[in-house]
Amino acid sequence: MLLFQSMLHELWHAARALLHPHLKTADLQRHISHAAVAVVPIRALAERHRKSVLSHLLELPPEDRYLRFGYAAQDSQIERYAEGLDFVKDKVFGIFDRRLRLIAVAHLAYSQDSHFETCAEFGVSVLSHARSRGLGSKLFARAQVHATNDRISLMFIHALSENTAMLKIARRAGATVEREGSESDAYLRLPAPSMHTRMSEIIDDQIADTDYRLKVQAKQFWEILADVQEVRRLTQDAQSKVSP
Repeated sequence: MLLFQSMLHELWHAARALLHPHLKTADLQRHISHAAVAVVPIRALAERHRKSVLSHLLELPPEDRYLRFGYAAQDSQIERYAEGLDFVKDKVFGIFDRRLRLIAVAHLAYSQDSHFETCAEFGVSVLSHARSRGLGSKLFARAQVHATNDRISLMFIHALSENTAMLKIARRAGATVEREGSESDAYLRLPAPSMHTRMSEIIDDQIADTDYRLKVQAKQFWEILADVQEVRRLTQDAQSKVSP
């Protein structure tokens, strides 16, 4: 909890700065940014996040859409995919930035075939500016823990063979990769759930929930600050016009 105490401490100091009318918003943002650390809270998404997931996927450029879906997905096709997401049966995970924008999303889709009900397919997308931070690997690890606790025995990835980043994530996790022409499949056998995996997921969920609440509070703070500064600017403009 030291991380979140530190973030609250920094946010409180920034709020105090409202007492200083000449301190700019950029200065406050730099002040709060000093509290950033290398922690990536991953939140389980729900129905209320459907529009955010859609917005994230629509931001993907054509080449990323091609790798994520295996074809050159158009906006209408992505919209149908987002509309069809089952947040109850499947599991969707996301990583939010400080503006509550989804920068990475993973979909753990459970098999619809009763003969393979202990299998789940993993898919992930990361916005280009958030690459090279290992977010895809972290989402895969988070999905792996959840699948284990949900007694999924086989987690797999179906991807284009040219999607080296995705296949690299699978190999690092110990998956077996089989290539057949332009497409590849990666299979990862999962162990039975344990106290460690269950506690790990509980802790991850608590961290993600706390992080999300703090980001909501921070976003509200910046919105209030923007309103206060706008009122101050209008007041100063009005005063300058009536001054002799």
